[in-house]
Amino acid sequence: MKNEYKSGFISIIGRPNVGKSTFLNYVIGQKIAIMSDKPQTTRNKIQGVLTREDAQFVFIDTPGIHKPKHRLGDFMVKLSENTLNEVDVILFMINVEEGYGKGDQYILDLLQSVKKPIFLLLNKVDLIHQDDILPLIDFYRQKCDFAEIVPISALKGDNVSELLNLIGNYLPKGPQYYPADQVTDHPERFIISEFIREKALQLTKEEVPHSIAVVIDSIEKRKSNAIYIQASIITERASQKGIIIGKQGKMLKEIGMKARKDIEALLGTKVFLDLWVKVKKDWRNKPSRLQEFGFNENEY
Repeated sequence: MKNEYKSGFISIIGRPNVGKSTFLNYVIGQKIAIMSDKPQTTRNKIQGVLTREDAQFVFIDTPGIHKPKHRLGDFMVKLSENTLNEVDVILFMINVEEGYGKGDQYILDLLQSVKKPIFLLLNKVDLIHQDDILPLIDFYRQKCDFAEIVPISALKGDNVSELLNLIGNYLPKGPQYYPADQVTDHPERFIISEFIREKALQLTKEEVPHSIAVVIDSIEKRKSNAIYIQASIITERASQKGIIIGKQGKMLKEIGMKARKDIEALLGTKVFLDLWVKVKKDWRNKPSRLQEFGFNENEY
């Protein structure tokens, strides 16, 4: 008799910058979550869908859990914590290069009251000596009753196939929630805005990245089948606007050029990208601005 189909929701949690988005993109097989070396890159829940013959995995990449410094930070942390009660399996990811810290203990304390299978993912094991892995496993085993502890490399894909098979063992029997060819629940407009924000994050420094939001003003298909996109990069201060535009518009041009390549790969057609930079003072602390830019506090 053929095994019944399984499906479920899997939350990926951890401190900022441990590799959650890298892992999600690898599993899905294409880029749907943005990446940078700046902490707190992910701001919304990003759902990635992997459909196999035996099961459908719906992964939720959450913002890194950290100590909030503004209302946007409160939104991000609440978002991450709330997913713990909504899913079938939790993947707690740590960066083995960083070592154990207060942020990890805070998450472990949150997990004590969770009645779901919790996996510990030891990410970036390709960057440490193999002899150091077993002591790490023993150390964390004392901290929490993990269902599984799996060393992986999200970047290289080491042990990821084995991890997926393990997760499948814990998923309940259920329907296929999404069509087999769908890889995310987010609309293209959202992913396009994230691609633009990613390039701004990668190319700017200091506090500028955290003050950036991106709003898609319009998407229009032209007669030549090319897509014309107009978008606004929002920041908090005029000085930040100057940095994003750059000398003679050089920085903004580079952001647009790099983002356009990702957007064309996503849409499969030629794209014209028209970027503007606007200042909205202290937007991260204003509920009306947060809602306008897609961070709806009332949903969580």
